[in-house]
Amino acid sequence: MSKQRLTKKELNALSWRYILGSQLNWNYERMMSSGYLYGIMPALKKFYGHDEQQLQDMLQTHNQFFNTNAIFGNLIMGIDVAIEEEDGYKAKDTIVALKTALMGSLAGVGDSLFHVIWGTIFGSLAGTLAQSGSTVGCVIWILANIALLFGRAALLPLGYQQGVKLVTTLKDQLAAFTTAATVLGITVIGALIPSVVKVSVPLVYKHDGVKLIFQDTLDAILPALVPVLLVLLTYWMLGQKKLNSTRVIWIILVLSIGLSALGVLA
Repeated sequence: MSKQRLTKKELNALSWRYILGSQLNWNYERMMSSGYLYGIMPALKKFYGHDEQQLQDMLQTHNQFFNTNAIFGNLIMGIDVAIEEEDGYKAKDTIVALKTALMGSLAGVGDSLFHVIWGTIFGSLAGTLAQSGSTVGCVIWILANIALLFGRAALLPLGYQQGVKLVTTLKDQLAAFTTAATVLGITVIGALIPSVVKVSVPLVYKHDGVKLIFQDTLDAILPALVPVLLVLLTYWMLGQKKLNSTRVIWIILVLSIGLSALGVLA
């Protein structure tokens, strides 16, 4: 059993080490293992510094494959150090099982919350305000990322204090929160399409004194129909294996220039 206890200052230091180093030496063999090892290193030295063999063994253990959402990695490390502080070297197998079990489930939740929904909501609001010339958009984006950074730093001490029960008791709440945040993100995207995506059909049909404006007809069917169709096309292309975001951007640019030159879109 480990006799060494981590102080609040040491926990915060571990959290910031992981934040700054979680992607160090990222590779396709072990992915985030080097960054995780770098983050937890001071705790390992404190727990096992009295026994060189145990320290070396735990260093190798923590350098095994590890890949999860970078933000929730702080939470896993907090639970990890709490268990190792309590049970020491005999917790080796428990730690391996813990990291294996949590990294996959928290990766799905974390990627949805922070890589997609967070950026979609705050990025869309900030971008829309910036387009109108308001500096508030820039401020919102900066504050949102500062809040995310320091909120992430608080996850390691939280995991340390609450331990495994944090994940088990909050599992349903996290799933419900993710669902609610997803709905909110989709709603924000839908609401911003007419104001951000500016596309119209300038075609006008004239015959025997009859004048038909195509855009008015489309608006009667569904306002902002063309921008919606363009967004749906973009999402569809992003889901194709042979297309990535860069290629999709080029395709949209070429289509926009070509159709505008032909007078089909404006």
